[in-house]
Amino acid sequence: MNEKIIVVKHVENEGPGLIESLIRRNGWQMETIEPARGQGLPENLDGIAAVIILGGPMSANDTDIYPFLQDELTFIEKVLAEEMPFLGICLGAQLLAKTCGARVFRAPQGEIGWHSIDITEEGQKDILFRDIAKNIMVFQWHEDTFGIPEKGRHLAKSDVCRNQAFKIGSNAYGIQFHIETTEDMVKSWMAGLEENIDAEKIINDTAMIMDLFQLQHEQIMTNFARLIESYVRFKKIVHQYIDSGHALMKNRQIMWWETEEMHFGSILNKHGNETQNL
Repeated sequence: MNEKIIVVKHVENEGPGLIESLIRRNGWQMETIEPARGQGLPENLDGIAAVIILGGPMSANDTDIYPFLQDELTFIEKVLAEEMPFLGICLGAQLLAKTCGARVFRAPQGEIGWHSIDITEEGQKDILFRDIAKNIMVFQWHEDTFGIPEKGRHLAKSDVCRNQAFKIGSNAYGIQFHIETTEDMVKSWMAGLEENIDAEKIINDTAMIMDLFQLQHEQIMTNFARLIESYVRFKKIVHQYIDSGHALMKNRQIMWWETEEMHFGSILNKHGNETQNL
């Protein structure tokens, strides 16, 4: 099974940033898909180890304006059904929440720039925030927010925007803040901002905070990488078990009391594709 990470990108200046170096360092392939440019999402999840959906200026509710968002919601359903590691950032988190039946709505107050968030008690127990301080500085750029889905776990919060991170199922995470941000990305995002936003201050804050932020990013993404590695190992074991069991049953001799139709080998030959897709 190939170890490929799918990264879904929505706008030119909002790429994988710091995440890309971790993907390359772990020896994984990275495939960037841009649905807004007409690039299609994978039909199936064969050969994929994880999915990361980045942010964008659109709302998760804008499926009429941006039909590709509906394709992403359907794709997330497949990822969740497979229990594949998933990380949704900003818009990606909102799409995950919407897929799971939670509401996406305008936040009481938008956030742009560096803000403090608190890791909840549940978050402190979770693998994603292992060895992370209870309070961290993160880069924010959003107007919408999301509800925590039913059965979702609330992992991070802030005074400005209560829902900053959540987990659904065993491997899927949504985070409101931008963990992928580089200093160059921040400078790019600051170009053309509204006059009531102090872009110069945000750029200066970035220069002071970036070293600490990169350490935090490294730890969080290392934790996510461990989740991916566990998933890949598990899938390999399952595939080996199924393949070896398939071969044994296919080659088993027909016993005297069995008819041809009862023979496991015949059954597997008839339904082999279904067995291999388990």
